[in-house]
Amino acid sequence: MFTGIVQAVGRIVTTAPQGDGLRLTIDAGPLPVDDVALGDSVAVAGCCLTVIARDGARLDFDASAETLRCTTGLDRPGDVNLELALRFGDRLGGHLVSGHVDGVGRVVSFGAVVDDPAGSHELVVEAPADLARFIAAKGSVTVDGVSLTVNAVDGARFAVNLIPHTLAVTTLKSLGPGARCNLEIDLVARYVERLLAGVRA
Repeated sequence: MFTGIVQAVGRIVTTAPQGDGLRLTIDAGPLPVDDVALGDSVAVAGCCLTVIARDGARLDFDASAETLRCTTGLDRPGDVNLELALRFGDRLGGHLVSGHVDGVGRVVSFGAVVDDPAGSHELVVEAPADLARFIAAKGSVTVDGVSLTVNAVDGARFAVNLIPHTLAVTTLKSLGPGARCNLEIDLVARYVERLLAGVRA
């Protein structure tokens, strides 16, 4: 489990074919990895991956064909948000995040909020139709591994507010119209849907 509070921005430095997927080598940058062991989980751009090798601050992961099919940004070099798995007793600053990406969204718009002296930006994303029903105003959503509060919903589109700190410490600042991003819906919404399906049956 994770919280959606990004701990560092790392970089995918190489990708190489591995089975039906890819092996990723990531420079973890400032992420504290001294006690990271083989088999540990790390959220990479919101996707939970297992450490299969470590060399200093470089971590290796295997991403299967299925993982690559339902995510974006893991198949090529580039910056990625990183978060170590939650430990019992850790503060839960965001919301409970599984690291199981539900689908890929498309950025509709991204820009500064007019007349906001704090320098906040609004990000509008269009979610896949089958995920849109799980996204609600004032609910939680994870975008590329970042826990965010939904400000507004309009059909399959939702808007979130990004404060300057979030922009400074994540990769979200690099998004622009047409960009694709990993989405994970709120766990609570997922289970409510499952329970309601049982009632309707």
